[in-house]
Amino acid sequence: MSHWADEAPDDEYAEQSFVRPYTITQGRTTSARDDLTLITVIATVVAPGEPPSDRGLQPEHRMILRQCRAPVALAEVAAGLNLPVAVTKILVSDLIALGRVTARPPLVVAVGQGPDMTLLQAVKDGLLRL
Repeated sequence: MSHWADEAPDDEYAEQSFVRPYTITQGRTTSARDDLTLITVIATVVAPGEPPSDRGLQPEHRMILRQCRAPVALAEVAAGLNLPVAVTKILVSDLIALGRVTARPPLVVAVGQGPDMTLLQAVKDGLLRL
């Protein structure tokens, strides 16, 4: 089910509300952060003590917080929301500014360490079996 549409809804979906992406982002077209990529890992910040209030957050912000309880790539967050990546970047940027989520690049192989050839061979073997 889509939260937005460029076309008029079909009769089957006439009862649902469709919201355009620029409405969700309050008219913004770019993220305030330029370091967010498809593979950026997003995780909800859990503060000790009382749970943070969701007051003032849009439904999409709340869905991101639920989705990111375990670290998730930004592309997966966008897919889970069924929103364009550009819109998701803006929403995630909002949550970073509020201190509700963290963003980090994916873990990389340590400098000077080569790729794990055993893992690569296992992936290759699995693909060949398909």
